Amino acid sequence: SLGLVGSEMCIRDRCTVVRDLWCMVARARARKLPAMAEIPAPPPLSLKTQVVRFIVTGGFSAVVDYGLYSVLHALGMPLDPAKAISFVAGTLTAYLINRRWTFQASPSRARFLAVMVLYALTFSVQVGINHVFLQIFEDQSWRMPVAFVIAQGTATIINFIVQRVWIFRLH
Repeated sequence: SLGLVGSEMCIRDRCTVVRDLWCMVARARARKLPAMAEIPAPPPLSLKTQVVRFIVTGGFSAVVDYGLYSVLHALGMPLDPAKAISFVAGTLTAYLINRRWTFQASPSRARFLAVMVLYALTFSVQVGINHVFLQIFEDQSWRMPVAFVIAQGTATIINFIVQRVWIFRLH
């Protein structure tokens, strides 16, 4: 008899625990969480912060760009095609980091296409400038890094201005 009463109490206790858990779940579901649109956006970054982040991102992307450029050339690829391929790798790296970190923008197909058009234009500018300076410094052992820095610097300035003013402009 005592064993039966003890078993009944355990069953009752278990039912109470289950009921209490169901009540907690129901209350949690009843509470409304704010919709994504209701969550306030972080305050926009200052121009100084954006410039610093753009430079850091550009530095990292330049390592990707120049590293691939050097490796491809060392493997026997001519300089201009090596530079073209490395530019694409570096600019895709820069876009992905800048979109999220520097400009704090959400993914957007239109924005991505706009950046790709910008990169196509700066690609031409950068490869052209790189080529011109390779010719100017033709007999110099340091021609490759110097031409790279001049071309990269020019493309970086163009990219920052266009991305900040038009592509990732603050609304």
